[in-house]
Amino acid sequence: MEHHGPLTLEHHGPLTLEHHVLKSLLGAWALAACTPAEADAVEQHLGTCGPCADEALRLRAAVGLLQRPESLDLDPGLRTRVLESCLERRPPRTPVPEWAAAYDAETARLDALLQDFGDSEWHAPVRLRWYESDEASSRRTTVAGVIAHLLTVDGLVAVALGLGDPLGDEAAVRPTPWERTEAYWRASRFPPTRSVRAPWRKQSHDLVRTASFTDDGAGRLPVSYGDYELPLHDAMLERAFECWVHAEDIAEAVDYPYDPPSGRYLHRLVDLAARMLPTVLEHRRLRGLASPVERRLVAAGEPGRSLRLEIEGSGGGQWLIPLDSPAAKGSAEHEVAHVALDGAEFCRLAAGHVPPREAAVGQVGDRAVIRDVLMAAASMSRM
Repeated sequence: MEHHGPLTLEHHGPLTLEHHVLKSLLGAWALAACTPAEADAVEQHLGTCGPCADEALRLRAAVGLLQRPESLDLDPGLRTRVLESCLERRPPRTPVPEWAAAYDAETARLDALLQDFGDSEWHAPVRLRWYESDEASSRRTTVAGVIAHLLTVDGLVAVALGLGDPLGDEAAVRPTPWERTEAYWRASRFPPTRSVRAPWRKQSHDLVRTASFTDDGAGRLPVSYGDYELPLHDAMLERAFECWVHAEDIAEAVDYPYDPPSGRYLHRLVDLAARMLPTVLEHRRLRGLASPVERRLVAAGEPGRSLRLEIEGSGGGQWLIPLDSPAAKGSAEHEVAHVALDGAEFCRLAAGHVPPREAAVGQVGDRAVIRDVLMAAASMSRM
């Protein structure tokens, strides 16, 4: 504020003192640290004092530079929290089964990622990765090609539920996930485009809706993957697992951040992979890819040698993995090894995205057993 000689300064002494007090509060006001009364006084003063108003603008701009930029992306757990809040107030007449909830959430998250993609993003190159015969393998496709892959493999669940097959008349040589995908890609006159999003999303809605209207015993309905079967409740978890993994592939291709599932769903995905490990381990042993059983096979339901799988972080827990027979019971008394991993890291290992030798955070016990289990986890990516 300008002063015009001693007479003006003397005459307006109280106002000048008030001005200095208010000016001293500008820094606190810019940081939103004033009391409500102080903030009101400062803002009234700024409306009549140009120099202080300019100073306030400079201070606010400086504060903005000091603050960390906030992401414009929605919290990945927001949808779940909003739905849970709504359902607490008014439960649905036909609730989504718990075993289908992860698939419902992960398909919604992926669809949200896709909604603003332009043509360049839909044709961005994506490399699908997996482990086969203990070797890292990959296949190049596009974002649209990944959605086509999800569409065709989700179709296995659709067929089991009596819905239409997205392959139509283009039958695969064998109804395995990869051969179905290859059949779809071959049948397309052109490489898949953004048009694949609509049938994929419609099918995912139909799967959740149909699962919601099934009776309590429908979760045990077998879903054939060609070389093996999964009950419906596990098949829906497996599809949620692959949806998340390939959503990460897509996000990486377009250089976009993508978080793991919420802890509630991540725990279920880890549990599925942990429960499948004994069968995969036995399959590898029969092919000579894992160490033979040192003793006789353990009878069904009996305790046998076990590996303790400890999953840390969100979705964590502990699982005792039977080693001598898929039908054996995990036993703490017969524990021969202990492996600790982060939950998302374990899932990426099971997806074939992390080399087995680099996955474990902590390893204690029989080294051969640990190697066999980690390799078995990685080989699930080709199932």
